[in-house]
Amino acid sequence: MKVVLTGSIGNIGKPLTQELVSKGYSVTVISSNAERQKDIEALGAKAAIGTMEDAVFLAATFKGADIVYVMETLDAAGGFFGKDTDYIETINHIGNSYKQAIEQSGVKKVIHLSSIGADMDKGNGILIFHHNVENILKQLPEDVAIKFMRPVAFYTNMFGLIRNIKAKGAIIQNYSDEGKKPWVSPLDIAAVIAEEMGKPFEGRTIRYIASDEVSSDELVNILGEAIGRSDLEWQVVTDEQYLNGLLAAGMNPKIAKGFMEMQASMRGGVLYEDYFRNRPVLGKVKLVDFAKEFAAAYHQQ
Repeated sequence: MKVVLTGSIGNIGKPLTQELVSKGYSVTVISSNAERQKDIEALGAKAAIGTMEDAVFLAATFKGADIVYVMETLDAAGGFFGKDTDYIETINHIGNSYKQAIEQSGVKKVIHLSSIGADMDKGNGILIFHHNVENILKQLPEDVAIKFMRPVAFYTNMFGLIRNIKAKGAIIQNYSDEGKKPWVSPLDIAAVIAEEMGKPFEGRTIRYIASDEVSSDELVNILGEAIGRSDLEWQVVTDEQYLNGLLAAGMNPKIAKGFMEMQASMRGGVLYEDYFRNRPVLGKVKLVDFAKEFAAAYHQQ
């Protein structure tokens, strides 16, 4: 079974590559960084060096594959802090490059890494780009089967909380505790994608991916205990205050606004409505497990 993976060997790509290689798949990993080639090959995979925006390169790399795994990243769009980045336009371009490459290569089985919130055509902030790309890929011919993977918030996003925890002793957000919210480990995402590659493909399907569901009080208690901060608090600020904090950190204004709006959609559980209608079996990596990794990063900064 020949598989092509986009996204290099990051938090999802590396464990996914390792698992697929261990199962006997022939794996090609696309990376834009030539220095990654030796690391990819060390995992037992082949490296293809090129970009997500290059449809001609993608088509040539996809050709002959049984399954392709496609994902988009803001890093490829210039990152969160690229002042001139039009992330919507750039991500849409990546989605169209995938569509063109899949059509030209003749691939009939696709797994797309989307996100919670992709069901929403408004009110989801920065997550709108996942909605857009899902719709771009849905324009592929009907004989192309697509599995849309919709993970929830990544545990690794919590590393961005460390600065405020150290400076202010608080996790600062623009939404309050309104029930439990889902989180996911990249390891569980990789496991689900590997599992789906081994299952039949038919039509267009959606699968949510989550590892744990916790309230903000539980999150504060678990992280606080892990880092030795029993005084850790959850502090709620207004949308404007939250946005100003992102702008002060140098984030691209459009991206900052998108993040603020995404966070605001968590109020009242709006963002999670489709998730809870299609609630998945939770993965293996719980918040208490990730908290050890978080503590190590906290004490290293």
